Amino acid sequence: MNLGSINLLLALGWCAVVGSFTLVDLAVGFVVGYLTLWLVRPLYGPTRYFERVRLLPGLMLFFLRELVVSSLRVAWDVITPPVYSRPGIVAVPLELRGDVEITLLANLVSLTPGTLSLEVADDRKTLYVHAMFADPPEQVRQRIKRGLERRIVEIMR
Repeated sequence: MNLGSINLLLALGWCAVVGSFTLVDLAVGFVVGYLTLWLVRPLYGPTRYFERVRLLPGLMLFFLRELVVSSLRVAWDVITPPVYSRPGIVAVPLELRGDVEITLLANLVSLTPGTLSLEVADDRKTLYVHAMFADPPEQVRQRIKRGLERRIVEIMR
């Protein structure tokens, strides 16, 4: 069993002890479990689990920022008379390897307003994205690669 599963079991155990299975209690249990595992980390040997968990809030905050910025950009385009959008399909070359990594990127891209993941190439090296603001396609490519993809690689590898 890996440390992530053990941490989740500790969080569920915390909720059972507290007697409440709310999201806040689960988060507190996860933090308590994380700290417990961190204290006994010499028993597990070298692992990247603790670094990965520390990087996760950065990905979440970056995604929330992208969500707010893109929502405002789409809303502004909808409520103003001149149309600023230049839709298009952009091929994004991928450095991601596994199905979980690619699926996570595709879902985060699709959840961001103004973009939609269309397809992954058969060789799994290209993600095709429909972007509402694709006027400079290289800018869309770089925003995905330097933003979401880079953070996913840092966490998953």
